[in-house]
Amino acid sequence: MHLFYEEDGDIKAGTILADNDASLQIESQHGKRTKLKTAHALLRYAIPGPAEAMGEARALATQIDADFLWEVAGGDEFGFADLAAEYYGRTPSGPEAGAVLLTLHGAPIYFYKKGKGRYKAAPAEALAAAKAALERKAREAERRAEWADALKSGGLPEPFRARVFELAHRPDKNSLEYKALMDACGETGLSPVRLLDKCGAIPSSHEFHRQAFLLEHFPKGVGFPDLLPPAAPPDLPPGDAPAFSIDDTATTEIDDAFSVIFRPDGSVRVGIHIAAPALGILPGSELDRLAASRLSTVYMPGDKITMLPEGLVDRYTLEENRDCPALSLYVEVAPDLSITALATQADVIRIAANLRHETLEPLFNEASIGNPAAPDYPFRRELEWLWGLASHLEAARGKADQVQRLDYSFKVDGERVEIVPRVRGNPIDKLVSELMILANNRWGRLLAERDYAGMYRAQGQGKVRMTLKPAPHEGLGVDCYVWSTSPLRRYVDLVNQRQILAAARGEPAVYAGNDPMLFAAMRDFELTYDAYNDFQRKMERYWCLRWLIQEGIAELEAAVLKENLVRLAGLPMVTRVVGAPALNPGDRIRVALGDFDLLDNELSCRYLATLPAA
Repeated sequence: MHLFYEEDGDIKAGTILADNDASLQIESQHGKRTKLKTAHALLRYAIPGPAEAMGEARALATQIDADFLWEVAGGDEFGFADLAAEYYGRTPSGPEAGAVLLTLHGAPIYFYKKGKGRYKAAPAEALAAAKAALERKAREAERRAEWADALKSGGLPEPFRARVFELAHRPDKNSLEYKALMDACGETGLSPVRLLDKCGAIPSSHEFHRQAFLLEHFPKGVGFPDLLPPAAPPDLPPGDAPAFSIDDTATTEIDDAFSVIFRPDGSVRVGIHIAAPALGILPGSELDRLAASRLSTVYMPGDKITMLPEGLVDRYTLEENRDCPALSLYVEVAPDLSITALATQADVIRIAANLRHETLEPLFNEASIGNPAAPDYPFRRELEWLWGLASHLEAARGKADQVQRLDYSFKVDGERVEIVPRVRGNPIDKLVSELMILANNRWGRLLAERDYAGMYRAQGQGKVRMTLKPAPHEGLGVDCYVWSTSPLRRYVDLVNQRQILAAARGEPAVYAGNDPMLFAAMRDFELTYDAYNDFQRKMERYWCLRWLIQEGIAELEAAVLKENLVRLAGLPMVTRVVGAPALNPGDRIRVALGDFDLLDNELSCRYLATLPAA
């Protein structure tokens, strides 16, 4: 006696060797002997043998129309043997019954399995939907194959054009385009980015990097929604001295300015004035939530993405020839440059001038300070005196005589880039940085004295971190340092400014020390700020590569940092050199450059020779 049975989800045929009521000893058509529960036996028949019966059943099943069988089945549950008898109009043979069984088992959209050998025809609506889904899958499979073939041959299917950067950086792995791309990558051995590039889908390497950043951090775009303007600032007392700012030409978010009043007794009052958007952007408002979502302005060579909308920046930036609301720290300085008093208030400051690095540096520098023969310029007396104060403050922090370092600015005009070296630590930098350190230190102390929470920068054992409690910043040499002088560009500063304004007015703190919003804002800011800085460094490296290609530079000097890591001369760029002998940090070498890869932001750097010590 032979049988059809179900095992591991498949229909099989075999021979019964022993019948033990609850179980059977069987031999499959392939000769494997096994024990089978009686309930799993679907049909017993006499002839032919299992292999022949299965072969005939499969052949007959190809002749059965599933749609016709579905119509014959009716709406009630049934056993396959009963349906086989009705289909053939007589008692079917073993292979004939097996053919119906195989058809039912292999057509799950037509027949729902209800038990061993028992089925029920699917409702008409469900069957129609399932058929449509199968047809759609078939069409998709055909389209996927067509797209993969096009990609392999170097063509770009039209539906891919609008999704190139998404496919390269943040693909939807369930999309048909991604599946076709991966099919083509599997056959060509190329990565998705390299294959898309081969197909001409990435005409701009700059846009390739920019879109990678935007898709991750600005998936909804960099534009701003239409929002109601902020509340008008309260009536504020007017300042009593004209102020001036110092920034580079590209700066539009002018956060800080200074004023100086010289008194007959030799004392001086210095005003440090910070733009005050906190006077209008209320906590929890739409504008506040917008700033909290961006957390900082994003900088990159030739471009930036501001934290706040342009109209709002224009409203609060310290632009020249305007009266601007500000949070001001007034510093009383004795003739010996010691600080005798400090006071904080919100007021309205007249901005007399926006001084720019590009025009100020040739006039205000170490050679011109105190030199009566040097050309005159606006606010010369104030600037030279402030530089003297800054030098005094720097020495008081134990940071005098610091080594100046070389920095670089990038000027991008279309496809061309200019990389300009600039010495950091010059009189302009010292003046601005020392007054900012003074303000951030004093306002950090103010919050601590009033027991108001704030977001501080601290440094200990070489590690910089953010904290909600005042702590020393060893690198700056101060007992605490709260970020508060760039509220147009950093959300942390905006939040801290609210607390400082409240403390200065004697009002309750806007945020309690255990406010979960502060913890969340601090955590999110650290992560986001690091990501923004990483992107800026990445784009600076990209434009260094573009500059080397633009200038046709094939060889260059480099300074060894360690082992095979070198810094290219005249560029803020570090790379690895190959083929070099044992080198010491500080060694000067000459290297050959080539194989520029603007997608991976890499190049080859090969050792040529060691140069004499400088």
